[in-house]
Amino acid sequence: MGSSRTLAIVVGGGPAPGINSVISAIVIEAINSGFKVLGVPEGFRHLMRGDIARVRELRIGDVSRIHLTGGSVLGTARDNPTKSDQAMAAVVSSLDELGVTHLATIGGDDTALSSSHVAQANQGRIRTVHVPKTIDNDLPLPEHIPTFGFQTARHVGAELVRNLMEDGRSTRRWYIVVAMGRQAGHLALGIGKAAGATLTIIAEEFASSTIPFAAMCDIVEGAIIKKRALGQHHGVVVMAEGLIEKLDPKELVELQDVERDEHGHIRLAEVDLARKIKVEVQGRFSERGIRVTLADKQIGYELRCADPIAFDAAYCRDLGYAAVRFLSQGGSGAMVSVQDGRMVPIRFEEMRTAAGRTRVRNVDTSSDGYRVAREYMLRLEPEDFRDAVWVERLAEAANLSSDQLRARFEHPMA
Repeated sequence: MGSSRTLAIVVGGGPAPGINSVISAIVIEAINSGFKVLGVPEGFRHLMRGDIARVRELRIGDVSRIHLTGGSVLGTARDNPTKSDQAMAAVVSSLDELGVTHLATIGGDDTALSSSHVAQANQGRIRTVHVPKTIDNDLPLPEHIPTFGFQTARHVGAELVRNLMEDGRSTRRWYIVVAMGRQAGHLALGIGKAAGATLTIIAEEFASSTIPFAAMCDIVEGAIIKKRALGQHHGVVVMAEGLIEKLDPKELVELQDVERDEHGHIRLAEVDLARKIKVEVQGRFSERGIRVTLADKQIGYELRCADPIAFDAAYCRDLGYAAVRFLSQGGSGAMVSVQDGRMVPIRFEEMRTAAGRTRVRNVDTSSDGYRVAREYMLRLEPEDFRDAVWVERLAEAANLSSDQLRARFEHPMA
């Protein structure tokens, strides 16, 4: 094959375990297939400004042993070229100036959208492929296919929660943990289920478009009451950060000054939901003369640059290889997936909503997987109010009358 084909690699969005594995696989297979490979640093940031000085050629020696390391050797950024025609034109012009004929993007839903726009904007001169990456597991792949990085993030997150559970048992305290997951609760649910957390709350379990803050606190408070009635005074509650975006708009007024990213999203990690829940629930018990010790914790950044576990290291090698095979065979404008050991491209058009955004894969609360997770949680359920003797025990644990307990907790939102 000739060397006139040049493939550029761009990593966008937040980090995820396995990025370096994908980069390594793409570079090795592309060079072996006759491509020249360029590594573009910090996502689309510099290309949007017409700056190509930082782009460097990648060789097999540069990447041969990075596949087991966390982070991204190319860095990453959330700069969004779809925000303006000028920015997108600068990206295409920069790629043309570099002689790029093929583009492989690695990222989540916003990077996938940027990749699809590049494919549209260059009239076919540059063939594009996207490798789906996010610890949120929310890209529109088939239900049984994870996005890379999710399995490692769940593994590391579960270990952290297990440690907190032991700390809580030893010190008689509760932890309120908020796990990353902007629009989907896969990570929070996966961590809570794997670690055996006391309770996990995700946005998908609520049918309404908004969730009162008080309702979230009711669920947490109810779990603590139930465990106190069982004679236990410790536990861990895992909450998905996507719950923040379902708060009533009136309750989000105080968040007006919160920093937003390049895609216009509130930086949810800066909204201290865990602390707000802790203060409210602790205050409720204190008002009734009960001392409950709660601590708050956010996890997410600790997961994103972890070294990939074996699953993600191997999976990412498959994805990187499949991306190059797709481009080599003349493909363009698709996200690559590996299903049942076969490369299956998913066209960008199939990933979009009617509004042109990338579809989000949410937790299916009717699935057996969710039902199993729910069965092993400890929360107040309708069944808890059918036995008068048990209701009395719960009321005593809450320092409420039976009628007060029923009025507060018998009919939860979810």
